[in-house]
Amino acid sequence: MKKLFAICAVAFAAYAFQSCSGAKKGGETADSTTTTKDSTSSTVSSTTAADSADVKFAHKAAMGGLAEVALGRLARQKSTDLQIQNFGDMMVTDHGKANDELKGIAKAKNIALPDSVDAEHQQKMNDIAALSGKDFDKAYVDAMIDGHKRTLTLMQEEAANGKDPDLKAFAAKVAPTVQMHLDAINKIHDSLK
Repeated sequence: MKKLFAICAVAFAAYAFQSCSGAKKGGETADSTTTTKDSTSSTVSSTTAADSADVKFAHKAAMGGLAEVALGRLARQKSTDLQIQNFGDMMVTDHGKANDELKGIAKAKNIALPDSVDAEHQQKMNDIAALSGKDFDKAYVDAMIDGHKRTLTLMQEEAANGKDPDLKAFAAKVAPTVQMHLDAINKIHDSLK
């Protein structure tokens, strides 16, 4: 379930930072967010039967996962709200595990995944990192809600329509975790009002 959450968070981050494009990326810490990589430069290849839509799913999920981990670390460092810090910890743990699982699946299928966020996601993370106090908390929570909604849709669509059985199973496994994350961040959002 934590792996599912991680995948969903990855997809969420990609969607949130690309304004409905379905991809999100993140670095490891606020300091590490200076390392960027253009997602278009990431080679996506497959020598197995993985469908191009499945490959795109894997890429988006990986980008989202990277972003969720990076933003989770940022939340732990910058937020003074314990519930946001705890949510950030959950993002690092759950999305880190899901990222590792996805990497294993992708490696077996010769699908190259991004290892860092693209410039657009980096900019979004930089914008959030530049904030402090309640402004930071609000921007982080809003990004998590948007990202998790997008990631949940990404996972549900792959689980329903994916061609690759391993990626399809991964999406089905991660979707409930993403839903749990979305429910949790919505509760945090409501408590900040």
